[in-house]
Amino acid sequence: MADELQVTIKKEPVEGLDLETRILELCKNSPDGVDDATIIADMPQFDAKQRVQAINRLLSTARIDLLKSGNKLVYKLKDPSSVSLAKGSDNQEKVVYQIIKEAGNRGIWIRDIRYQSNLLLTQVNKILKSLESKKVIKAVKSVAASKKKVYMLYELEPDSSVTGGAWYSDQDFESEFVEVLNQQCFKFLSERAANARETLSAPLMQRNASFAPSTDVWKYISELGISKVKLAVDDIETILDTLIYDGKVERSIVAAPGSSEGSSSSSGKNTKLYRAIKPLIQPTGLMRMPCGTCPVFDRCSEGAVISPTNCVYMKEWLEY
Repeated sequence: MADELQVTIKKEPVEGLDLETRILELCKNSPDGVDDATIIADMPQFDAKQRVQAINRLLSTARIDLLKSGNKLVYKLKDPSSVSLAKGSDNQEKVVYQIIKEAGNRGIWIRDIRYQSNLLLTQVNKILKSLESKKVIKAVKSVAASKKKVYMLYELEPDSSVTGGAWYSDQDFESEFVEVLNQQCFKFLSERAANARETLSAPLMQRNASFAPSTDVWKYISELGISKVKLAVDDIETILDTLIYDGKVERSIVAAPGSSEGSSSSSGKNTKLYRAIKPLIQPTGLMRMPCGTCPVFDRCSEGAVISPTNCVYMKEWLEY
């Protein structure tokens, strides 16, 4: 009799836990929410009382939301960040949080938060400190303005337009690092072209063999271990673009199956091939000036961290 009673006591919590877990899984797989009919169809072995108890526990612990969709009620998975926010937060905090959330991984300045929330600066500062202490949001320094910070959700990775990507360290443009990468990429392609000339006799075969995909150049740079940060293929292609502008490298694009050049298809991406060349004529003055080979020329503007006024390379070029 005692054994039967012990089995009964252990069985109920396990079933309840399984029911809650399954409801959360259904909500996760259905972003628009699930209704009672869906839960009943998926788990007919549970009675109405068990379902109500499980749903009430999930609602009370802020793991799901109860919303109205048309003429029926649905349950939706609650945003993990808003769960943290719900603990001890007020309406003003929720307004600021929502503004920051909508800004995404590009972040938003405190001035814009004030403008959109219609709150005083002292209120906004207090709320931001509170959200930062809860690890709901974080402040990130932007390369666009050295003395300003942008705010974004804590779990987001800042966009490269905020951090400057691989070419910046503590908001400073790593010009020497870019130059080293430029030289090493050109060295790799030059050695590949030289090897093609030595091993092949037909000019067309030499030309084709001297091409290398950007992934091969990226692998070579990665194996050198000259970068403290993890570089992506796109970063290497940016460096290779500067070599193209300088007339040292040419690019050829091999279209993926089922796609035209310059576009991608569902079957794969276009392959970018590069090879070192000897220019027939010297590059124009515009291409020889720093702007013609600068990998971040699109971020250069007056008043920004990168600008013609404070560009040391522009000054050296003008003096030369």
